[in-house]
Amino acid sequence: MLNMDMGIFVLRLLIGLLFVGHGARKLFGWFGGKGLQDTTRWMESMNFRPPRFWAVIAGLGEFLGGLGLTLGLYTPISSALIIGALLMAILKVHWSHGLWASNNGFEYPLVNLVVTAFLGLWGPGLYALDRIFNLSYPTPTTFVVALLVVIAGVIIALATTARQATSVRHQTS
Repeated sequence: MLNMDMGIFVLRLLIGLLFVGHGARKLFGWFGGKGLQDTTRWMESMNFRPPRFWAVIAGLGEFLGGLGLTLGLYTPISSALIIGALLMAILKVHWSHGLWASNNGFEYPLVNLVVTAFLGLWGPGLYALDRIFNLSYPTPTTFVVALLVVIAGVIIALATTARQATSVRHQTS
């Protein structure tokens, strides 16, 4: 019989391993990914400055956040890292396509964001390294503070693209 802890464990594994893979594709070219060089070019094409810095941040956020979530280690912080990656993906890649995934919209990243927020707020459940190492965090304070730090990073990243777009417009006028 399944219980809540087993359900949380399954959710953590699913979301966590998907993001380990996502980050590994960006950083190392694993699982059919293009690696850091192509991720840097992609960041540059979206006007992130400096593009390599933001490519590394994106890859590490997904990889380390996914690893932490998979293992149930530093769960509120790991969840916030993944939410930062999802928020950036929604705002920079999917938002302009609308809601539905069939149009490359933000439906799927939004579902992952909400599930990950639940895990960050609820905690890792019984089957987690946080429990084995007796790591406890003030809930929901740790998650909220980590999320605010990550959101500040997203805002800074978006500001670098806006500043770049503004300076390009000024140079061409």
